[in-house]
Amino acid sequence: MNKAITSIIGFGLLICGMLALVLQLVGVQLAFLTWMDTWGGGMGFFLRIMMIVSGIVVIVVTRSGEQVHEEFF
Repeated sequence: MNKAITSIIGFGLLICGMLALVLQLVGVQLAFLTWMDTWGGGMGFFLRIMMIVSGIVVIVVTRSGEQVHEEFF
């Protein structure tokens, strides 16, 4: 997959997770993420945090160049 597309997916996960987390704290939900709270509020909170973390991981992995690290013995 192209690095730009993967990076956009990562930013989308990050932004969507942050928005969902802030809106959950206010008491509002995004319509397409209402399924997250079917197992309870704690699990919904955990899934939103996991969206944020996975978005950050995708961004970091995509943005890091394929650098060759030399080991000195």
